[in-house]
Amino acid sequence: MTHPEFRNVAIVAHVDHGKTTLVNAMLEQSGVFGDHGEVADRVMDSGDLEKEKGITILAKNTAIRRKGLGKDGNDLIINVIDTPGHADFGGEVERALSMVDGVVLLVDASEGPLPQTRFVLSKALAAKMPVIICVNKTDRADARIDEVVEESQDLLLELAASLDDPEAAEAAETLLDLPVLYTSGREGKASTENPGNGNVPANDDLQPLFDVLYDVLPEPSATIDAPLQAHVTNLDSSSFLGRIGLVRIHAGSLKKGQQVAWIHYDDEGNQHTKTVKIGELLRTVGVSRQPAEEVIAGDIAAISGIDEIMIGDTLADPENPVALPRITVDEPAISMTIGVNTSPLAGRGGGDKLTARMVKARLDQELIGNVSLRVLPTERPDAWEVQGRGEMALSVLVETMRREGFELTVGKPQVVTQTIDGKLHEPYDHMIIDVPSEYQGAVTQLMAARKGQMTAMDTGAGDWVRMEFDVPSRGLIGFRTTFMTETRGTGIANSFAIEHRPWAGEIKGRPTGSLVADRSGQITAYALTQLADRGNFFVEPGTEAYEGMVVGANNRDEDMDINITKEKKLTNMRAASADATVTLAKARNLSLDEAMEFCGQDECVEVTPETLRVRKLVLNATERGRARSREKARNQ
Repeated sequence: MTHPEFRNVAIVAHVDHGKTTLVNAMLEQSGVFGDHGEVADRVMDSGDLEKEKGITILAKNTAIRRKGLGKDGNDLIINVIDTPGHADFGGEVERALSMVDGVVLLVDASEGPLPQTRFVLSKALAAKMPVIICVNKTDRADARIDEVVEESQDLLLELAASLDDPEAAEAAETLLDLPVLYTSGREGKASTENPGNGNVPANDDLQPLFDVLYDVLPEPSATIDAPLQAHVTNLDSSSFLGRIGLVRIHAGSLKKGQQVAWIHYDDEGNQHTKTVKIGELLRTVGVSRQPAEEVIAGDIAAISGIDEIMIGDTLADPENPVALPRITVDEPAISMTIGVNTSPLAGRGGGDKLTARMVKARLDQELIGNVSLRVLPTERPDAWEVQGRGEMALSVLVETMRREGFELTVGKPQVVTQTIDGKLHEPYDHMIIDVPSEYQGAVTQLMAARKGQMTAMDTGAGDWVRMEFDVPSRGLIGFRTTFMTETRGTGIANSFAIEHRPWAGEIKGRPTGSLVADRSGQITAYALTQLADRGNFFVEPGTEAYEGMVVGANNRDEDMDINITKEKKLTNMRAASADATVTLAKARNLSLDEAMEFCGQDECVEVTPETLRVRKLVLNATERGRARSREKARNQ
């Protein structure tokens, strides 16, 4: 019996460099969609949030079958993992790398390698994987292909030099001898010859890409005749099959209905082995899963029948149960408190999931498939501390829960600190900023206020400046909105985590205070008009307010309690200004990310399917005043 050959590859890149579009073209040219199948743009980004944000959040796999392209005319199956390009979803990337034997580094022909590619590349190099450089979007008018290839190779060498493992560093330097690919994912064309800036590769299709993947990537180190060893690398679920485990088969074969040893771990990390039966066996074909009777070593498959299977578990031969190494991910850097909605308007925001039991069950469900997330108890029984890689990863979780009908109270993001040698340490990021030179001073001041230390500065093409900083991760909480305001929307900022360093001291929060409603009631246009000079408002006339709700940003750096429900007194005297028309400034609608950034230390965000409100943790003004006095007394 002839078996197909396998190549398992992850496509990694910075956000918006064209990974998902290129995978789309690979699927289309392999006949996955059929002759009359409707081809969706970026078919791999299937989630609503992925489509809206234009980014990949979850690592997904697809299988591309190329008939007769293996040895002796066997079929070639290329398992492609489309990974997130945003550093906040690094847990997804680390899982993806445990499934593959090589990496395609996709870089934009104009932008070149950007910071978030470093994280993935360093992981691939540490695992001694081959890395194929692929310059995408060669047809961009501002393409600079030769420089981008040189920058990519310099990045490989720089990362290789930083590796502690001499063997891995030596293996990384051989990567410079690998062929460079030039592609246009949108046109579905690839070549190993440089087409020149602004040109589409001369070939008619992506065949050169498939050839390089076959020639350069190693065959999976797998033995079909050996005892079974399969690694659980991802989880999914369906209403029909229940929990589904995605497994990479390292040795032996897996059959439907087979008895296997399931090696799993408890909360303390202790190993347990249990004999279980494989219910359904599924193989990925294109972007769908189809039933299979047997899957052999080297392939990636999905199995059902084990209700409590988790990422990092091993399926093995019952006669010879040998565990594979557990999947490890970097420590979380950012945390926030997520709890039930405790505002006076709870239950009136369109949500139907309001109880602590429902919130806890949903967070536990998220832990099953998200290896970089942690959920810890707090002093309150209806709130939990959720730790993750970054602000975006946590805001995606909150936005997903909101769309599922949850009403929540979400605290301001905080950093996860560590005590090392008796001293408090905090996570640091390396930030790379590109701005027009006129904003250089403003950005330098902004970063200095956030304890950022400049490590490099370079004058780029045109009138642009590139600055690099090491900055505490907490200095980047709420950074993006201020940065975009300071640079009039022209600045580009990217960061990646580097290490823990000693606590940098106090970082002053936002320069404005909050305008806080001092009573409940309906907001009036008269009150907004009278208070227009106090600051910018987030609310419209006719909206319901409650005591302790933040209705705007104060012009001063202190909080102010205001009567937002005040009505005009009615008299039988005509005012001199009666005919004057007053136009209210348009209210500023905060997105979830903006609301989380705006939050002060004593504030949180009320999140419901219909509305977002910033509010004080303590709603009563008198109680807030007492709390401030106690805090002041403690600090004296």
